[in-house]
Order: sequence, then C-alpha cells, then structure tokens
Amino acid sequence: MKGNQASWDRIARVGLGVALIVGGLAAVGGTGGYVMAGVGLIPLVTGLVGWCPIYAVFKTGTKDDVNAAA
Repeated sequence: MKGNQASWDRIARVGLGVALIVGGLAAVGGTGGYVMAGVGLIPLVTGLVGWCPIYAVFKTGTKDDVNAAA
C-alpha cells in the first residue's frame, strides 16, 4: 500500500479530523456529537496513514509521483 497523499493533504485531513472529533464531543454532544466524531475518524485515519481508498479507486491522488504514473 503506497501513499497517495501529499503532505499538505495529510495535514489538512488530520486537522479536519481532530476538529470534527473535538467539536462533536465537546460542543455538540449527544447522538449528533458521536456521529460527528465518528465521521471525524475517517479523515484523521486516512491522514495519519497517508493513503486514501477513494483516491486509490480513481487511481489519482495529491502526491506528485501518483499523478505522474497515471
């Protein structure tokens, strides 16, 4: 599994994931907060791993060497 995300993409995903998790658990609360936190896990995990399954399906990505091979 080769990474398909540029560093700026990974940073943005981790930031978005943390914001959704914290916002969902601290600000929203209740069932909606848990759903928001659950959704926040997706960009957090893909940002930490550096691989996005949606990019892989469409054979694209934000990393330069991924786009050059296509």
